[in-house]
Amino acid sequence: MGEMKDRMLAGQEYMADDPDLRTDGRRAAELTARYNAEPEHARRTELLTELFGSVGVNTTIRPELRCDYGYNVTVGANVFVNWGAVFLDVGRITVGDFVQIGPNCQFLTATHPLDVGRRREGWEGSAPITLADDVWLGGGVIVLPGVTIGAGTVVGAGAVVTRDLPAGVLAVGNPARVVRQLG
Repeated sequence: MGEMKDRMLAGQEYMADDPDLRTDGRRAAELTARYNAEPEHARRTELLTELFGSVGVNTTIRPELRCDYGYNVTVGANVFVNWGAVFLDVGRITVGDFVQIGPNCQFLTATHPLDVGRRREGWEGSAPITLADDVWLGGGVIVLPGVTIGAGTVVGAGAVVTRDLPAGVLAVGNPARVVRQLG
């Protein structure tokens, strides 16, 4: 493994134009293209298992699916992800069991320096995203870098989750805010 890939996987700043990372990105692009074109659910599951770090049993992710590398994504069992999911997985994305994800949700682990000079040089970073068991995200939810969503929490459609959400709450809006506890 190259230095920049090691740095990326360690959650440190890295240069995304690294040859090893470009190769990994091409692999993910090829696998997602095959996945998105595949009509057979069983074959899509095989491709997803090859693409992602791990995938639990009875998990369905409808195409179109997009990701940077795939190997930084782990998905639990009995998960349903509707059309149009984007997994910007330069950092780890962990999805628990029995999670439901509406259409066009985005998981954005990438970060960029505030300093314009470092951005021009091509540096970037990441912060992991974690969805605990039994989370439900409505359509169009965006989860930003470094966010953890607690078990059983529901996030309303169109919300932008900018910070951690505790277990067992309903959160809505931009930025997402807790509006009530769930039974």
